[in-house]
Amino acid sequence: MERTFEALLAEAESAPVAGWDFSWLDGRATEQRPSWGYQRSMSARLATATAALDIQTGGGEVLAEAAAFPPTMVATESWPPNIAKATALLHPRGAVVVADADEPPLPFADAAFDLVTSRHPATVQWHEIARVLRPGGTYFAQHVGPASVFELVEYFLGPQPAARRERHPDDEAAAARAAGLEIVDQRHERLRMEFYDIGAIVYFLRKVIWIVPRFTVEVYRDRLRTLHDHIERRGSFLAHSSRTLIEARKL
Repeated sequence: MERTFEALLAEAESAPVAGWDFSWLDGRATEQRPSWGYQRSMSARLATATAALDIQTGGGEVLAEAAAFPPTMVATESWPPNIAKATALLHPRGAVVVADADEPPLPFADAAFDLVTSRHPATVQWHEIARVLRPGGTYFAQHVGPASVFELVEYFLGPQPAARRERHPDDEAAAARAAGLEIVDQRHERLRMEFYDIGAIVYFLRKVIWIVPRFTVEVYRDRLRTLHDHIERRGSFLAHSSRTLIEARKL
């Protein structure tokens, strides 16, 4: 039986959004994965590190997939529901989760880590990353790239020409170098995303809060209704994510 617009909204509004697990979207949305396999490469680096820091770990789900942790494994997170989830997931494996406001300074000593990782950080504190890395240490991360999911952003917010340049790989490389890091590897890809019902879009926007800041169903109900009708006619809403892989070494 086909679910109504109101039923889809109610279901998506009531779904829990803590952590970084997107399994609720199984069968309702798809996203291509980058060709480089971030989690696999991160896991290999963790296996040879002595002290590692994972910044903005979310609910710890990506980090927890690593086969082995170094003797010192620390993760930071700012959102209380995610802190609790990451603590429950990572503490049994010996990792320490530190509550951090995602503002400088990072709460660690200079040269404390030989590896710093992050997957989709909301902010990147290049000088702080360089400060907590040991000489020769590595920052390995997958960032959200420029104009990611801008089909959704601009559908709800209108044209955002200035924001399209944010997180450009060239700008990030320049900022990393200015902080004293050498770029070892950098790659960028745009990847196909499809949403198959309006509930998937509501859930995604509730979970990934920076796509449409302060998003609520109440505020955007009319736009959601129009988008629901589009999906009913076309079968899906098409967007594109933007991802950048970056590996940088402290000089």
